[in-house]
Amino acid sequence: MTTAYAWYFKALELVGDCGELSRDQMKVLGVSEADPEAGFYRRRAHKDGPWQTVAIWFDAKGKRYCLVDGKVTEAESVWTFACRNPISEATYHAIRGGQEWPGEPAPAAALSNLPADPFEALKAEFESDKEIAEAFLKTPITTKEQADKAAAWTKRLSAIATKAVSLHKVEKQPSLDEGRKVDEKWRDLKEEPKELSTKVKRHMDAYLLEEQRKERERQAVAQREADRIRREAEEAARKAQDVSTNPNDPVDLAAKANAEQLAKDAAEAEREAQARNATAGRTGSKVSLRTFVSARITDYEKALVALKDHPEMKALVEQLANRAIRSGHDLAGVERFEEQRAA
Repeated sequence: MTTAYAWYFKALELVGDCGELSRDQMKVLGVSEADPEAGFYRRRAHKDGPWQTVAIWFDAKGKRYCLVDGKVTEAESVWTFACRNPISEATYHAIRGGQEWPGEPAPAAALSNLPADPFEALKAEFESDKEIAEAFLKTPITTKEQADKAAAWTKRLSAIATKAVSLHKVEKQPSLDEGRKVDEKWRDLKEEPKELSTKVKRHMDAYLLEEQRKERERQAVAQREADRIRREAEEAARKAQDVSTNPNDPVDLAAKANAEQLAKDAAEAEREAQARNATAGRTGSKVSLRTFVSARITDYEKALVALKDHPEMKALVEQLANRAIRSGHDLAGVERFEEQRAA
């Protein structure tokens, strides 16, 4: 038996009961896909599925036998998946007897009569696992067995999250497809008129800018005339104060009337001197010049200094620094920080 199980015992010695052989260890041992080795192993029923027991042995005539969870199976069909995971014979018989796998978390409470709806079924599975996992979190990890269970819990919960992402995608996909069809139907009719409208506006820029230039010239002339009339009005007001205060004096009355008229003329001239925006189109379809403000950087280094305390700038610099450090580059003012976390 020792000779027949030599490979198995070496593997078990390297990684221990329920361990997993590394790629380098597999190279040291030597593995042939066409030549399964006798021993006791375990393999996943499927990706992230439950463990299955595997037993391979030879009879006196050298005939190979294989059992997977107690069912006869071709050894070659399971060997490449099972060879990495040797288990002790005692563990094999314990699992076959109904015990739990060492280092694995206790299975969640059996879920019977799960809802037909995939969302509700997965939610019920998670709620069951969540209750046990949260109870597990209340006890500090002090042993390898507890750490192994914690690792298994992370994988089980991650598998639920992955399945949820997949089911979410499946359920949402028809809506996304329908939304894309609607978007595609309306895209050109939404975008092309808008683009053409913008082109027509740009085509008007030269005309409106010329009208604006003319308006500024008119405004300058009107302002000079308004200033002249204002001065005349001020002078007339002073003269009206100097003449007789007799309300019946024709001179007095004429001076006051002239001052009042010049004051009205000055106010009208000021209104006429106000700037008028260059426009085109009638009410409801008017187009006019508008001022759009944007930044043009004239000194990049000074701009960086001015923006250095801006929250968005800090976030961007941190992002670029992380990218550089992870790529192995050194940056002035940045130190490499390492933190170990379970992952």
